[in-house]
Amino acid sequence: MAADPIDPHASTWHLFGAVMRRCRESEPKTGLRRAASDLYVDFSNLAKWERGERIPPPEMVSRLDEVYRARGILTALYGTLVRLTAASESERLRPGMELETLTYRNGDDDMERRAALQFLAGLGTLGITGEPLRQLLDAATGYAYRAIDEWELSCADHMHALRTRPPTQVATDLLVDLLTIRRQLDTATPADTTELRRFLAVLSSVHANALTRLGDHGAAIRWWRTARQAADAAGDLELELAVRAEEAGHGLYGQRAPETVLTLVERAQRLAGGSDVDLMTTQAKALSMLGRHDEALTTLNTLRSLAEKGMIPDRYGFWSPSRVYFTESWVYAAIGAESAADAAREHVLKLARDYQYRANIQLHGALCTVVQGGVDEGLRQAAATIVALTPAYRSRHVIETGKMVLRAVPRDQRSRPSVAEFRAALALEPPGTPDDV
Repeated sequence: MAADPIDPHASTWHLFGAVMRRCRESEPKTGLRRAASDLYVDFSNLAKWERGERIPPPEMVSRLDEVYRARGILTALYGTLVRLTAASESERLRPGMELETLTYRNGDDDMERRAALQFLAGLGTLGITGEPLRQLLDAATGYAYRAIDEWELSCADHMHALRTRPPTQVATDLLVDLLTIRRQLDTATPADTTELRRFLAVLSSVHANALTRLGDHGAAIRWWRTARQAADAAGDLELELAVRAEEAGHGLYGQRAPETVLTLVERAQRLAGGSDVDLMTTQAKALSMLGRHDEALTTLNTLRSLAEKGMIPDRYGFWSPSRVYFTESWVYAAIGAESAADAAREHVLKLARDYQYRANIQLHGALCTVVQGGVDEGLRQAAATIVALTPAYRSRHVIETGKMVLRAVPRDQRSRPSVAEFRAALALEPPGTPDDV
């Protein structure tokens, strides 16, 4: 016998009942009588709760969460609806609806506030107002999970956000989709599981990138590990290499020692069975950071030769031709090769969409000026680049590139006023502290 239909739009408590039923009928599906037995309530009362005809007493909600395996969803939603109901007498009694209990109305304001705060805390964790309720509405209307082509769009959207929005916003937005894809993996078909693992690898990489921009390096390294594992489980060699190239490349921005980055590159190249252009961009930059400029130039020449044969963009949007020019700008600026660095910089500015690529390429120009001996001029250029960015966009990548400019200043000139001014622009502590460069 089919269950009575529930209209989640009829009232707030019909919504709660619809979500209750949705949770009970999710995997593993539980019958109404079995659920009532596990809850130690009469099944007719439970049916009325699900139909929105009665409201379950507060002391039952956590038990409902446990029996229905709802992960706290019912508790959070119940607390919010109690608060909304208390604020709106029009919702107090609808035709055909009985109140199971009025305990929450009769002076228990503290409970209401705690319930509301609990729900708002959940919103704060996700960083987006109303997101848990939106997910509940999706569940109630049968759209909790997404089709594969929708996940393709989600990955593209997050990639675009990474290049154009503050990293804090990117990271918080990603948490919602990472949670959704994790839940969808629980019930996906084998074919969809492989695709979902691919998208999990991409989203985890984007999240690690955003965390790196925020300077949360420990968390970023853990997310890189998750991305690698998801890509490996999907069995997609192209994606396995792309994720590893991303991990190694972002490691250069204060996350790992350049020597460790070179180790990551070497391991990934063994997986590739030869030279990989994206990995070589990181290899050249790491060698440059270590002062091994001749090796960096040799790697750059090989990289350019491979890139000239043509590169096929990956389906996820990791690779961009601007990476080759960006690497040239980095390596040439570090040795003071002004004309070559300028040419590379112009290519990047034409191709790059990422705000921090554009900021960092300007910092490469400042680096080149400092290497050539123009300390004051180079630091003024660098400071102007930093100040032009609003604080939300001063990512760790930008700050670490600024530190490269500082490190290029000869030690006997680091007491110059321009150095102190640039350190202030980077919000670094005075020399002699752990932030010293």
